[in-house]
Formats: sequence, structure tokens, C-alpha cells
Amino acid sequence: LHFYPGLGKQIRRVRPDLVHVDEEPYNLATAQALWLARRARARGLFFSWQNIQRRYPLPFRLLERYVLGHADRGIVGSQESAGVWRAKGYTGPLAVIPQFGVDPQVFCPQPREADPHLKVGYVGRLVEEKGVDLLLAALAGLEGGWRASILGRGPEREALGAEAGRLGIADSVTFASHVPSVEMPSHYQSLDVVVLPSRTRANWKEQFGRVLVEAMACGLPVVGSDSGEIPHVVGDAGLIFPEGGVDSL
Repeated sequence: LHFYPGLGKQIRRVRPDLVHVDEEPYNLATAQALWLARRARARGLFFSWQNIQRRYPLPFRLLERYVLGHADRGIVGSQESAGVWRAKGYTGPLAVIPQFGVDPQVFCPQPREADPHLKVGYVGRLVEEKGVDLLLAALAGLEGGWRASILGRGPEREALGAEAGRLGIADSVTFASHVPSVEMPSHYQSLDVVVLPSRTRANWKEQFGRVLVEAMACGLPVVGSDSGEIPHVVGDAGLIFPEGGVDSL
């Protein structure tokens, strides 16, 4: 329900040709900015990450209807988001422009010494929908020597540690809550493969998976579930498994 009290004054001062609203179509701020843009005879466009088709309560449903009926253009961060807004009736030009990138001078492959163990990594929140428990179960069935690094914080940390113990793999799994951002490239470069085993929920599915592009920029193969945008992000640079499928993973 937030909006920008001084936006009308700014638009009158700048007299823009284009107003880009970096807000979802159901937000009050989006409807406000598009209404002000039309009043100033400027083109207006929205941006969206929303990749689950939802029916919103009033007044958001009316705000969304106004935006979809009056936006000149739309930008979305994923293929799945584009599908949502097409299904909701938006017929104008719609561009898919992912919003996450990496610096290839920083996130890049580096030579390292050979290691007899396969080093598997996960980076992200330790929450149920990220599927780290599935990764632990898959590792428990993995033949050969391996080591796993789980990097992240979240409410599932204690349960995941207990699960690693129950599966008999605690000695092979390392948990760390934090690595400084400047050290993330070297963290990726220490691994052999990065896994993102996300599982879709009624109110969430993977919108992008930034760790995937960071890992790929470091030359790593990636393994991801088919939740949300993951298959589109990975393309032919890794492997996709059906979400929830421990044996496939």
C-alpha cells in the first residue's frame, strides 16, 4: 500500500518521456506512477518477479486491473513471470530481462589442486522450501568419496544438522553460516558442483536462483530442481531433476 507523495511534483518538473515503475502490478505505487505518467503524456511500464498466479483481495485486484489495462510496456525477471501476466490478460509488449548478473572478472574459474573427494556445495537460506534436506538424503546414497559444504542461515539449521547425523553423514558435511561477500568467488572455486534443490510451495517457487549464475561464472556445473525459473537459468550448463526426487538428484 505504499506510494510516493512527491512523485507527481517530480514528474511535472522532469517532464519524462518514459516512467519505469520498479514495482509489482498489484501495488498502489505502480498504479499511482502509471496514472501520473498518463496525465503527463509519458509512457509507463511496470516490472514484476511474480511467478505464481494469484487472485488478490480488494483493493489490490482493482489496482492490478488498472495497471494491466494502462501500462504501455512490461518487464519481467523470468519466463514464468511472463506466463503469469499473460494468463492474467496483459496483452502489451512484455520483455523478459533477468535482473541478476555477475562480474566475470571476479566470479571466474581458477585452477586448483586435484582432490579425490567430490566437493558438493549449497549456498542459500536454510528454510524448508530450499530443499536442503533432499540434498542430504541424496548425498547419503552417493557412492564414492565426497564432501559437502552447506553455507547459509535459517530456521532449519538445527534440524538439518540432526538429519545429517541420523543419515550417518555428519562427518562429511560442513555447515557455515556466513562467508564475507568478497570471499564468495573463492568459496565457489573450492567446490566441484553447486546444487539448488528447491521445492515449490503454494506461496513460493524459485524466482531465479542467483547462486546458479555465480557458480556457473566460476566454471562449475550446477544441479537444480525444476522449481520455478531454475531450468531456464541453468539451460545446458547443468542438470535438472524433478523437485522432491531424491533418487534423481
